[in-house]
Amino acid sequence: MWEYALLLVPLLFAWFAYDAMRVRETAIRLARAACERQGLQFLDFTVQGARLRVARNADGQAALRRSYCFEFSDDGSSRRLGTIVMLGADLEALQFEPYRLE
Repeated sequence: MWEYALLLVPLLFAWFAYDAMRVRETAIRLARAACERQGLQFLDFTVQGARLRVARNADGQAALRRSYCFEFSDDGSSRRLGTIVMLGADLEALQFEPYRLE
């Protein structure tokens, strides 16, 4: 029985790492596309993990809610903060810090 547990732990860790990488790549793609639609510059081409929680999706099933932060610029010289929240592999929320429209 212990042999199965010892085998299961690394498999669960590998699955979690793969899933986290896949969702992070999706968050980067969505944040970059949102910046392009708004005419903003997506800085550093990455997102930073900010929060990880268990939540329920629309079907009532448990899923991981991951929050990421990213930086963008509206004028090429200032850095502003944006937030993207993923529930499972789906976009739940995307917010930009207020910026000047010109």
